[in-house]
Amino acid sequence: MDRRTSLRLMATASLASGVRFQMPDGVDRTEPAFFTEHEFETVRVLVDLILPADGRSGSATDADVPEFMDFMMIDQPDLQLSMRGGLAWLDHHSRRRFGNTFVMLADGDRRSILDEIAWPDDADPAVSQGVAFFTNFRDLTATGFWSSRMGVEDLQYSGNVYVPEWKGCPEAVLRRLHVQQF
Repeated sequence: MDRRTSLRLMATASLASGVRFQMPDGVDRTEPAFFTEHEFETVRVLVDLILPADGRSGSATDADVPEFMDFMMIDQPDLQLSMRGGLAWLDHHSRRRFGNTFVMLADGDRRSILDEIAWPDDADPAVSQGVAFFTNFRDLTATGFWSSRMGVEDLQYSGNVYVPEWKGCPEAVLRRLHVQQF
């Protein structure tokens, strides 16, 4: 299972609530309310590493995930300290390993750092703060993407659609899951 598929599955729960985030028309997408300019650029880079554009849909920034995160920081102030601290940890770790902030690193160096913190079970305890930050950041990225218009279209989610007659799970799906219908 690839990263995009696993994140899609994690974010499906947000769809069940019926909540979708969309930037209102005419809202300036470049002026964050919570993030500093540097933090916002880091968020933009990081969300696109988590959910890059593919043949099916655009990237996390195309879906306004950084703006969603900025909104969430204002809407849920209890998230602010861990977000700001995590972004600071990421820059500190990047400087220590490669001599520059995360956004200034080459793509391979960025990915090397993410490889250290993206897999909690395999991570060195010395980077536990980065692991905790990245786990929460990845979840927030997935929620933002799959609750956006682009993400809903990517999921091919049809919402509350009247079904005149329920015929059960399609036979092909049952076979693939090794399930028999009684």
